[in-house]
Amino acid sequence: MGRPNLQIALDNSSLSSALQSISLAGPIVDIVEAGTILCLQSGMEAVRCLRALYPDKLIVADTKCADAGGTVAKNCSDAGADWMTVICCATLATMEAAMKEVKELQVELYGDWTFEQAKDWYRIGIRQVIYHQSRDALLAGDTWGEKDLEKLRRLIDMGFKVSVTGGLTKESLPLFKELDVYTFITGRGITAAPDPALAASEFKAEIKRIWG
Repeated sequence: MGRPNLQIALDNSSLSSALQSISLAGPIVDIVEAGTILCLQSGMEAVRCLRALYPDKLIVADTKCADAGGTVAKNCSDAGADWMTVICCATLATMEAAMKEVKELQVELYGDWTFEQAKDWYRIGIRQVIYHQSRDALLAGDTWGEKDLEKLRRLIDMGFKVSVTGGLTKESLPLFKELDVYTFITGRGITAAPDPALAASEFKAEIKRIWG
C-alpha cells in the first residue's frame, strides 16, 4: 500500500477566509481543494487564487458537477484546476465531456449509487472516486463503520483510487489502516482548528505512522 495523500477542503463561505486558512496549512498538505461552498460563493476566482499561491500543488475544483460537464470542466481547467468532481448521478455523457477538459475527473459518491454504475465509470476511463460521508448525514448522527469499509474495499478492488472524506479527524484514521486509501480529505478538521498548520502536521504525522 502507498502512503495516502492529505487534501485540504476549503469549504469557506468567503474567499478571504479560505485564503487565510490555506496560508497557514497550504505548505503542509499535498492537495488543495476549492470546496463546493467556496466555488458557489466565489466561482473560479477561488481556483485562480489557489493556483497562483501554489503553482506546484494539485488543485481540485469540487464542483460536484451534474450537467454541462464539458463547459464546467473547461472553466475549471482554464482557472488552473488539475482535477474536478462530478456527482455520481451525472450521466456518462456529462462525465465523458468533462474528462476531455481536465487532467482527471473524480466521482463523488452520494446517495444511492451502485457498483454497476461504478463499473460503467471505470469502463469510460474514470479512475478516481470519493467516498463521502456527507456533512448532513454526520450531523444527523451517522458514523463511519464496517458498512463503509466494505464498500471502500470493493471500490479499491475494482481498481479505483479511492479518496475518503466526511468528518475526519486524525483519531479516525486508524479505522482505515487495512485499506489502500489514495487520499484523506478534511476541511474543518484543519480549517476550524485553533492552529491549522499544527492540525495539518498532525494529520500528516498520523498518516505516516500508520502507512509508513
